[in-house]
Amino acid sequence: MRSLLAYIITRLFLTIPMILILLTIVFFIVRVMPGDPVIAMLGPKGTPEMIEEMRHQLGLDKPVISFGLDNQYVDYLSDLLHGDLGVSTYYKVPVWEKLKLYFPATLELTIFGLFIAFGVGIFSGAFAAEKRKTVADYSIRLYGIAIYSIPIFWLGLMLQIIFGVWLNDITGGRFAFPIAGRISARISPEVITGLFVLDGIITGSWKQVVNSLFHLTLPAMTLGLVLSGIFVRLTRANMLDVLKQDYILSADARGVRRRKVVYRHALKNAFVPVLTMMGLQFAYLMAGAVLTETTFSWPGMGSYLVEAVNYRDFPAIQGTIIFIALLVASISLVVDIIYAFIDPRVRY
Repeated sequence: MRSLLAYIITRLFLTIPMILILLTIVFFIVRVMPGDPVIAMLGPKGTPEMIEEMRHQLGLDKPVISFGLDNQYVDYLSDLLHGDLGVSTYYKVPVWEKLKLYFPATLELTIFGLFIAFGVGIFSGAFAAEKRKTVADYSIRLYGIAIYSIPIFWLGLMLQIIFGVWLNDITGGRFAFPIAGRISARISPEVITGLFVLDGIITGSWKQVVNSLFHLTLPAMTLGLVLSGIFVRLTRANMLDVLKQDYILSADARGVRRRKVVYRHALKNAFVPVLTMMGLQFAYLMAGAVLTETTFSWPGMGSYLVEAVNYRDFPAIQGTIIFIALLVASISLVVDIIYAFIDPRVRY
């Protein structure tokens, strides 16, 4: 346990400079973006005096960085240390308030996307390894390469056309899936956690649960299917290694059913490297959610970020990216610690 504790402490210290570098990159990327947030906020009716006054109020008249402490970069880090993500220049409310509103939608979409990626990717990869060098194996490997190569927005549009538009025409709208929004306008969701499916279960509103799941189906499939490609290949490769181990050969020799050997014993051990990949791919899911939310008009952080970029809302852009980045760094840290707990060989 001492080695695990040392690993956790070392990993925590290594995370601090990584986050500082990340915050610095976000700050400068936002500053070099084209467009002026003050002009975007005031519009064409803003006089030079109004622009100058607003620039002063927002602290944008200070140098971006200097040798002293009176500059935008120091103000930015100081605010973050106090947990202040700034005030949206467009909505005039704290960015944190907007993120609390939009984050549950993104989290719900990401969780369901991850379930689909795991379900499809891991079991397809295990099946391909079991059926090595058969038509099923080659077909699943081809699927893994093809699905991971498809642009996420294009897949989203195709699913909208097939399951939203064509299915609506064929069935007269009885079985078509919604192509936009989180829930039907005729339902007033009871909000407790912000996750509509979970809230519906808590309050016993099964109509809300079913309607939310219908709205989640296409965007979650878009995210999950694209990500399943990498899990197919990773699981298959790990399974092939595990299936050569002595204890697997011994189980086969003892006449244990093949399905039990593959899915109960081999898959469990092949899952450890997949766990690490899960943390890394969570970042991909969050990034992919931006495109998916835009495609499906999903009211999450991705849609909020796109809106903030259109309005040159610097605090909103910074706050959203920092929030996502810190979330990804935290999840990566937790996954590494779990990995070290499971496999002592990775500890320092």
